[in-house]
Amino acid sequence: MADAQPVLPDYEGACITNVVPALLDPPAVWPTWFPEGAADAEQVVLLVLDGLGWDQLQQRASLAPTLCALAGGPITTVAPSTTATALTSITTGLAPGEHGVVGYRIDVDGEVLNVLRWQASGRDARATIPPEKIQFHEAFEGHRPPVVTKAEFRTSGFTAAHLDRTRISGWRMSSTLVTEVGQLLDAGEPFVYAYYEGIDKVAHEYGLGAHYDAELVACDRLVADLLEALPPGAALVVTADHGHVEVGDNLVVPAPEVMSHVRSQSGEGRFRWLHARPGHARQLLEAATEHHGGVAWVVSVDTVVDDGWLGPVVSDAARARLGDVALVAREPVSFVDPDDSGPYELIGRHGSLTRGEMLVPLLVGVAR
Repeated sequence: MADAQPVLPDYEGACITNVVPALLDPPAVWPTWFPEGAADAEQVVLLVLDGLGWDQLQQRASLAPTLCALAGGPITTVAPSTTATALTSITTGLAPGEHGVVGYRIDVDGEVLNVLRWQASGRDARATIPPEKIQFHEAFEGHRPPVVTKAEFRTSGFTAAHLDRTRISGWRMSSTLVTEVGQLLDAGEPFVYAYYEGIDKVAHEYGLGAHYDAELVACDRLVADLLEALPPGAALVVTADHGHVEVGDNLVVPAPEVMSHVRSQSGEGRFRWLHARPGHARQLLEAATEHHGGVAWVVSVDTVVDDGWLGPVVSDAARARLGDVALVAREPVSFVDPDDSGPYELIGRHGSLTRGEMLVPLLVGVAR
């Protein structure tokens, strides 16, 4: 059953934007939405499990006994519920409207930048669209913590945009992720950020069936191994950037009556931005609502900004990267843009504001 209303980010409270600030600059009164155990820890590991939604975890609790035994509950991610935007919000502690990475594919002066690949028109864009032009806020409040992530991400444009001036410790296999974290803790590091993308990759390619279940079991073992690697007085904090919806081949091509008003598209399948031809914004909104309002929340850019979907502050630069009308999927469908493609068809997707995509875990385990 489709969600009646979009689940909006709780930017003032239980949201991924507020996790790192709480850990690095603890408030006088620990927030009630943050599980106990991290506030008094001598060392903290923050593990981001890309793609692990709260609802998907709860539906498979028997497959993840370690995760489900940890203290905590659900918090919201950001809008759109996509990796590029959410990871930047986690590391900077800022809402998308302020840090400016407002989607997976964003319009930069008329050219669409794929943020994760840092490509435009199929070419490396690190020279033509420097990462610091898109996102210049400091990660981790200016601290330079060690970041344990895949070794091949070390020099990517997106890493430069959301992890600049951190100390990268690359891993090749999940087993070496645990080894890297353990060595950093043994060296006395007070805060370690770790990232694992397995759940997201499997959900995209295989959906939420047997392959997803197998990967969740592996993730649970990874968390158990990390807990075993914690020295006394340390805590493991686990969260995610978004959940998933299984879409399969439920693909929607925007109607010709809609596309007649469209100059270009950005975003992604479940949060598709339509950029209007000059003077056609009103007609575009009307046509999109008429043809696609049954499966999506069809909203103008003014609604997205004024209703705080991207946070309380939306910079001029961030606003300029948005389209005129957003197709935000309410049903398990994906809106097609021929220029938005990858090496395989995506079965699991995210980006929209449904509960399954917006709620993510915030869990804490403490070394005993």
